[in-house]
Amino acid sequence: MIRRLRHTAWLLTLFVTQALASWQETVPGAQIIGAGEFKVFGFEVYNARLWSAARPLSPDRPFALELIYQRSISRDDLVQASVDEIKRLSGATVSAGQLAGWQVQMQQSFVDVQAGTRITGVYLPGQGARFFVGQQLQHEVKDPQFARAFFDIWLDPRTRNPELRQQLLGTAKP
Repeated sequence: MIRRLRHTAWLLTLFVTQALASWQETVPGAQIIGAGEFKVFGFEVYNARLWSAARPLSPDRPFALELIYQRSISRDDLVQASVDEIKRLSGATVSAGQLAGWQVQMQQSFVDVQAGTRITGVYLPGQGARFFVGQQLQHEVKDPQFARAFFDIWLDPRTRNPELRQQLLGTAKP
């Protein structure tokens, strides 16, 4: 009986994972709102595109942030950079325990990237975030506070790269 239940649970997990195999299914009608490049010391790190069915971007509607990497970066470096920025932007509103838990979630969400690797984060209002590598669901974080804090790295007015933010939001001046 237990063996049968485990098998059924495994099949259900497989079905759900396959059902969520494309981020586009999570953000129906998504169109590119804006796009830009992130560079460090003149070296291109990634190209970014913000997708949503709502224009302008609405925090009450799902959206996707697609990053297409232009160089190799380890998962650990991606996670640490994200943790550092969340900590900088969130300050005392996020506890050390929350941040440690989020770090574990991001370790499961990200992969080591090479030039051409595409990671898409999907913001789900009131639910959390899903992360896709290519078109495959990598991991889901069921924490709305994490989702807001993570996407604020790019979308908060205090972001380290306000020009990229404006490009993503489609508000950059030509």
